[in-house]
Order: sequence, then C-alpha cells, then structure tokens
Amino acid sequence: MLVDDTGALPLPWLAEPLARALATHRGHALLVHGTPGVGAMAFALTLAQAWLCEGLTGAPRPCGHCGSCRLVQGRVHPDLTVLLPETLRREHEWPLPDDRADNDESKRKPSRQIRIDEVRLLIERLTRTSARGRAKVALLHPADALNMQSANALLKTLEEPAPGTRLLLTTSDPATLLPTVRSRCQVLRLAEPTADVALAWLQARGLPDAADARVLLAACSGRPLDALAMQIGGVDARTWAALPAAIASGNAAALTGWPVPRALDALLKLCHDALARATGGTSCYFPNGSVPAGAAPERLAAWSRELQRVARHAEHPWNEALLVEALVQGGSEALVRPVPRGHASGRGLDTLTR
Repeated sequence: MLVDDTGALPLPWLAEPLARALATHRGHALLVHGTPGVGAMAFALTLAQAWLCEGLTGAPRPCGHCGSCRLVQGRVHPDLTVLLPETLRREHEWPLPDDRADNDESKRKPSRQIRIDEVRLLIERLTRTSARGRAKVALLHPADALNMQSANALLKTLEEPAPGTRLLLTTSDPATLLPTVRSRCQVLRLAEPTADVALAWLQARGLPDAADARVLLAACSGRPLDALAMQIGGVDARTWAALPAAIASGNAAALTGWPVPRALDALLKLCHDALARATGGTSCYFPNGSVPAGAAPERLAAWSRELQRVARHAEHPWNEALLVEALVQGGSEALVRPVPRGHASGRGLDTLTR
C-alpha cells in the first residue's frame, strides 16, 4: 500500500496519476474517484506519503527511505491521520488511539461507518502544529462510509482547514456523498489499468498462466486487486469457469465456504451473463461457452430480482447455508428447469433467518 525503501510504487498503474496530482494539485482537499479493486486507497496513501516526504523534493513519487517515509511505513507518522471504518482499520492494521482490542469483552460488532466521534478526533489532530514541519495530512477511505452526522461534522474543516492541512478522500461513486462534501473538493479520476498492465501484474503475483489470469480479470470487470483477492480466497480460474454448470445442476455445494456477499456477487454475474446469452449476446464475467444459452429471459429476470432483493438486505441475520441453497435452487430453475404452472421457485426469504 506504500512506497517502500526501494522507491517502488505499490501498484505500477499509479505512476501517471500520482505524477499528475503532485504536479497540478494545489488545493487543500482532493477527492479520489476510483472503482473498487483499482487501488484508490493505495493511491491516496502514496500521495499522502509524497506530500510528507523529506527526501527528493519535487520528485514524482516519495523516496521511501527518508525519516518521514519510514514513519509512514510504520503507521506512526505524527502528521498523518488515516481514518477508516473500524472493519477496515482491523483489516489494514491502521488503528485509532482509542480502538479496542479484537478480544474486547464487550464483543461489539465492528462498525462499517466512519462515526462522528472519529471525525472529531481527526479534526482535533489537524488543529495541532505540524510535528515535522512539512504538512498535516488526513486520509478518509472510503468517504462513502461517512454517515450523515460525521459528514456534516467534517464540512467546516473541508472548507477552512488549519494552515498547512491537506485532506484526501476516496470514493467509488461521488454521487453517494453529500453535495456539500463534493463541492469542497477537487476531483481526481483514477482510471483502471489497461488489460496488459493488469495481466502482467497478476502474473508477477502468482498467476503465471495468462489464460487463468484473464478469466479472473473478466470475473472482476478488469480490476486486478479483486482478481488477486479471488485467487487468494481459493476461487481460481477453473473453479470460476465451472460455477455455471454447478448452479444449473442445483449444486449448492459449489458455493460452500463462500461469504454471502461473494456468493451473491457471483450469482448476479451469472444471471447477467445468462440473460446476455439468452438474448443472443456474449457473456461478460464467465467464459462464454460455460454459460447456458437457452434459458427463458423471463425466468432469469425473476431470479435477478430475487438476488437483488437479498443483496439489499445483506446485513440481515440469514441462515447462510439455507439462503445459498435457496438462491442456487432458484438459479437452477431459471437456467434449465421448466417451472410447473402455479409453482413459485425458491424458498420464501422469511424462512431463512436464524
């Protein structure tokens, strides 16, 4: 996520937007717009590291070996505040001072939002004098996680920050942010890497077979970080390509061990590709020949609506095994099985809660 002491960027496709931001950005608030899986957090951290770097002044990237860069690498730079939702703070090991340990006896569920008390802590840190004299930098990732109260608490700082302060916000969709937040930021669009660059990066990280890497890239809409996460999570190219046949046969075991959000994402992508094939098009996420082509569009549309309905309630306390079984049954019926007159496919969702 950061430039190490070799000076290498964490992701090669960040070089051009990083150089552009360092050369042209002069405002105090920058909103980085990048799709998930492209590296918006890595870009924002690298840009923050460059603003604080004490090494190569004017260089297109941080040096990686000065005192400031080493403090950023150790997550202890006094002039950098990284504000993530609690779930991401644990994942990336970037805690706030008052975070509780994972084994805290309260067993409180980690928050997926950036809360108002955390924003207030950020504001308090930004009012302090810079410890190393270069700048004070705050990174909020993703800004989509700000709730209404925390977003409103941030507005004054976004408009009139303390001298020497720079704020970095990331988002996958600027439309989800308050207009008053967007209007106070300059926007930098982080483009997705080209297929060749993404393919080379994946091959350098353990996917030596180019065909397999292309399958995973297609599964993730060309987003290399998501493709690598799939591979690390045990979903390789062969497993992905075999999924349509497994769902068509009603084999829910093919999704055993998958978190519900990942299973839903895969089923929605299969439904999309099956609809494309049923209407004479080609598949997008799965290898074209692996997706059944003869399904009835109206059945697929009904299955799609059911999947989207479940996705809107991802935080519901589902019985995960029964939920996945029901969704796979609905997919099997939509893909290949005739539906008897008067029969409603799938299980009622009200029977699937714990």
